[in-house]
Order: sequence, then C-alpha cells, then structure tokens
Amino acid sequence: MEPTREQVRSAPKVLLHDHLDGGLRPATILELANEIGHRLPTHESAEALGAWFADAADSGSLVRYLETFDHTVAVMQNGPAITRVARECVEDLAADGVVYAEVRYAPEQHVEQGLTLDEVVAAVQEGFEQGVAAAGGKIVVRQLLTAMRHQARSMEIAELAVAWRDRGVAGFDIAGAEAGYPPTRHLDAFEYLQRENSHFTIHAGEAFGLPSIWQAIQWCGADRLGHGVRIIDDITVHDDGSVELGRLASYVRDQRIPLEMAPASNVQTGAAASIAEHPIGLLTELRFRVTVNTDNRLMSGTSMTDEMVALVEAFGYGFADLRWFTINAMKSAFLPFDERLAIIDDVIKPGYAALTG
Repeated sequence: MEPTREQVRSAPKVLLHDHLDGGLRPATILELANEIGHRLPTHESAEALGAWFADAADSGSLVRYLETFDHTVAVMQNGPAITRVARECVEDLAADGVVYAEVRYAPEQHVEQGLTLDEVVAAVQEGFEQGVAAAGGKIVVRQLLTAMRHQARSMEIAELAVAWRDRGVAGFDIAGAEAGYPPTRHLDAFEYLQRENSHFTIHAGEAFGLPSIWQAIQWCGADRLGHGVRIIDDITVHDDGSVELGRLASYVRDQRIPLEMAPASNVQTGAAASIAEHPIGLLTELRFRVTVNTDNRLMSGTSMTDEMVALVEAFGYGFADLRWFTINAMKSAFLPFDERLAIIDDVIKPGYAALTG
C-alpha cells in the first residue's frame, strides 16, 4: 500500500541534517527585519517573501542561492531573535512528525551585534527547550555547531561544541564551499574532537567529488557525511545491470558510514538532475546507510513529509522503506546508544506499526 501524504506526515521521522538559518518562517523574517531595519528583497507580505526565497534558491545561480542566507542570518543577531527562531524551528518540526532532530548552524555568523559565541549557543538552547515544551515533549532536539570551512575558527567552534556537549550540543560540523577548502584545512579541530571522544559530521561530496569524501573519512575521521551524494561516482552500473563498487564506496557501505541525503536541496544545487534520478535510489538498493533530510526547509520549500512523499512518488517506496530510512537515521544520531534504542523501540517502531496495522 502506497503511503498517503497524511500518513507520511503522521509517521515518526528523524532529521539529522537541517540548518537553523535555512528554516525560518517568512513571517518571522519579515517581523524581525522590520524590528532592526534590515532591508529585504520584498516587505510586501510573508507569502511574497517566501516566494522570493523559493525563486532565488531555484534560480540555478549559486550567488542568488547564497544571498538568501544573508537575510536569514541578518535577522538572527540578538538573543531574543535567535531564541524565537530556534523555538519555531522545533515547533515546525514537531508539527511535521519529527521525533528526533539535530539542527545545525554556525555560531560565528551570529556575533555581528556583539553576542559572544557562548551567548549564541545559549540562545539557541533556550529556544529549543521552549519548543520541546510547547510540543509536549514529543520531540528530542540537539544542536550541531558548524564551523565555516573558508574561515579559520574551526578549533574555537570545536572547543565550544565540547564545552556544551552535556548541555544540548550533540556534535560538530563544517560547512561552506567545498572546492578550494578541503576538510584537511581543519585537521587540528578534528583531531582535537577525536581526543575528546566527541562526534562530528562533515559536509562532503555535495558539490565536490570523491576526494572530498575520502579526506572527510580517511584523513579527518568523520562519523557521518553531510550529503555524500557524489559517492555515486565510485559506483559503476554495467550494461548487464550488475553493479561494481570502488574501494571508497565499498568502505563507506561496509563501515555503515551514514549519508545525510537531502534530495530536494541536491536537485536545487545541481548535485542531482531530479528526484527520480537522485543517487539515493541506487544507494538505497545497495543498502548504504542512507538517511533522508531537509537541509534548508525555507530555501527548498520542503519538510520531512515533502521529502519522503517525493521519494514515495519517485521510487514507489512503501512504509517499510520509510521506516528503514528513519531507523537508519536514529541509529546514526549523535545520542547515547540507550537513548537511540529507546526512541527506536518506544516511538518509531510503534508509530509505523500503528500505520500499517
């Protein structure tokens, strides 16, 4: 039986790759911009602003795509605004059936008006806790602290992640343009995190190919790959239908290294031509540790429900497949093993059992 949209929405979902500054409500951006006098592309209405974000992200121009973040980050420069955005993020995820989420952002991008890095993390944590309370505790949310790969603050952010790891921060990430900024530039931060028994994921294999993935895993020791879609370049499908994995692809699959895939975003950025042509289909068939994610809900006009419904329509997936993606993600979360197991056994499995009778 093909899941309906409403069934997918009500199914428990797990989200590992979602950017806080990529998921604001248009109405909130409008209000916060008016409060601080920030000039937006349109002040006409929340609907018009949302349409502008979608059009800019869909334009095929990386410059226009990145411009969208100039506006979201601009309105997230004081504690109350950051807390509001974080609270609304959790409320929106909970309303979409997400039961566990790791939401990432770069603290260094929110200090332009004088906040310290600690104050930024504290403001996000306050918002997350308010959102969880508003959702009646039906969702668990953790922070991932991101360093920008073109900057030189990765060690500082890694130390911040370790300092906050018992107070809501689950791990560390690097993001930004891959080309010209390999993950090995931040090797000292990754080695520090490993010595501290800390978790980290690395954006790799999105816009850049196999060398980025290889460095992230074999040089830097990434626990997970942010996107990792270009691992498909190390897989050959022969004319007779047989499939051959290269050494790197074999390693990623055999070691169960999680791939944080975001189909809608990957289509927008040109990493895949369409959902139907997205490597997630073959990677799922080959049983890589595939997870489904939103990346930037505002820019991609997406949600976890949208992402999963698109996969159902493109690949004919049923409840068993969606449950598999969800358990994959929960297994891969930067949460203690017993807590992961409890969510799988007490929330995810019963949730899918109720849907499938």
